[in-house]
Parts: sequence; C-alpha cells; structure tokens
Amino acid sequence: MFAIVTIAGKQYQVAKGDVLSVDKIDGKAGDTVSFDHVLLVSDAKATKVGTPVVTGAKVKGKIVSQDKGEKINVRRYKSKVRYRKSTGFRSRLTKIEIVAVG
Repeated sequence: MFAIVTIAGKQYQVAKGDVLSVDKIDGKAGDTVSFDHVLLVSDAKATKVGTPVVTGAKVKGKIVSQDKGEKINVRRYKSKVRYRKSTGFRSRLTKIEIVAVG
C-alpha cells in the first residue's frame, strides 16, 4: 500500500516504513505528525484518486531527527573590477519515518 501526500508544499510517494528527508517541520525527535493532504491511495485491490484530496485518508509519521542539508557555496564574480564574494547556505531538513498509511 502506498500514497502520494503533500508535505511542506512538495509531493512525495510514501509507504509504511519509508524514511524521508523533507523541508523543516516544527517538532522534536520522537514526535508524531499526521498529514491530511493525501492525493492518492493505492493498495493491491483498488486505487483512490482524490479531487483534490482523498476524504478520510491520513498518513502518520514519526520525526526521526532535525538535520541540516549539504552546504551550497554561492560565488559571485565580476571581471575587471576585482569583485569576488562567497557565501554558503545549508537548508534545514527533517527526517520522517512513515508509520501508517490509510
């Protein structure tokens, strides 16, 4: 059984036991979260497609950790004027383990 769910503005295909890295969600490690914006639910027998969401469907997860992503270096350069600037950025991520789909 799997579902397509919207988490923090992005769509993910999830199944029970999956571990996802998503944009930061408020909460501490060990907290449970539920997602109501389920777009599609499918099992071996049938597929339910929402218009726009499937009524009564929820995906439950557990926050595993709050992390930072890989560092992205941003460099700016202008020729002939000796302008060089370098900055870095690390996005904040949340690891979620999917506990239940349904």
